[in-house]
Amino acid sequence: MHLIQSKLPKVGTTIFTVMSQLATEHKAVNLGQGFPDFATPAPLVEAMAQAARDGKNQYSPMTGLPALRQAIAAKTQKIYARTLDSDAQITVTSGGSEAIFDAVLAVVRAGEEVIVLDPCYDCYEPAIELAGARAVHVPLDAHDFHVDWQRVRDAITPRTRMLMINSPHNPSGAMLSAQDMATLADILRGTDIVLLSDEVYEHIVYDGVRHESVLRYPELAERAFVISSFGKTYHCTGWKVGYAVASRALSGEFRKVHQYNTFCTFTPAQAALAQMLEQHPEHHEQLGAFYQPKRDHFRELLAHTKFVPTPVPGGYFQLVDYSAISDLPDREFARWLTIEHGVTGIPLSPFYESPPIGQRLLRFCFAKNEATLEAAVTRLAKS
Repeated sequence: MHLIQSKLPKVGTTIFTVMSQLATEHKAVNLGQGFPDFATPAPLVEAMAQAARDGKNQYSPMTGLPALRQAIAAKTQKIYARTLDSDAQITVTSGGSEAIFDAVLAVVRAGEEVIVLDPCYDCYEPAIELAGARAVHVPLDAHDFHVDWQRVRDAITPRTRMLMINSPHNPSGAMLSAQDMATLADILRGTDIVLLSDEVYEHIVYDGVRHESVLRYPELAERAFVISSFGKTYHCTGWKVGYAVASRALSGEFRKVHQYNTFCTFTPAQAALAQMLEQHPEHHEQLGAFYQPKRDHFRELLAHTKFVPTPVPGGYFQLVDYSAISDLPDREFARWLTIEHGVTGIPLSPFYESPPIGQRLLRFCFAKNEATLEAAVTRLAKS
């Protein structure tokens, strides 16, 4: 008897859960799932605990605590020179993934198309399919992950409702440039296509390069949902607090979905994050400088292995080419590396509809203590 026909027939357990479970089973150093193994900032933890002690434990307003939305607006003005109405254009969500789902379900209808750039984060397509729409996969360059904008132009049809971009990019760390944003604006001009810009690693950028947020570009910002994550910025991924910035009209539609999805987000954390933004702006302003030594140290350590690292302009993931070690497909290699050598990474193929033939890349997270990275590379050197 078949009572259920799956709405997501292609979806199994996410690769992040699969690999983390395998890492636990084999006591491997887990550089797979993207979470830090160092402490959340002490002032933020204390502020959250104090908020709970002060009784801020009930529902927040559906759109988020006013103090947090105002702090986000102030940060956006300072960094991106964009003025926001904190009451009408900022919505606090239970993580970036909720914001992505809400945005897609708010504006994408059955039978429409959403362009995604492969490799892309694995929650994008399920959200599109649950909306009854179709994901149209446009591959990024297989070597440096830049966007071929002509291929994006060619993928647009009368059914295209949304284009999803991600910078700094997960899994590659590639970043969109000012020229990319100009080209994107030209492509979308005169269309009704909504832009979703996943910017959860917005503050983790290196070598003095500026993050080109969609919020810097009024023409793009007016048609966009811009998604951010406090979990990535403040080393508290388990708190699951993010937010979406959009125009008044788009925010209105977004909130219709949000209010029936999670309604609101963990109140003590919201209060603490508002205080952190106001009292310790140096944290997000110096986040790239905090992570750059970790990136550079990890790359120096990898020089003593057969793994070949790719460039990392932003984010906290390092792709490595393992061609000199094995011809195994990436899923099989990731399992082998975990079981036989005790280090866990994430294969790249789950981020693609059609992985490039012969690609041999694994993703490692370097948002770890030095001791963790050194322990991992000691094992990697033996592979």
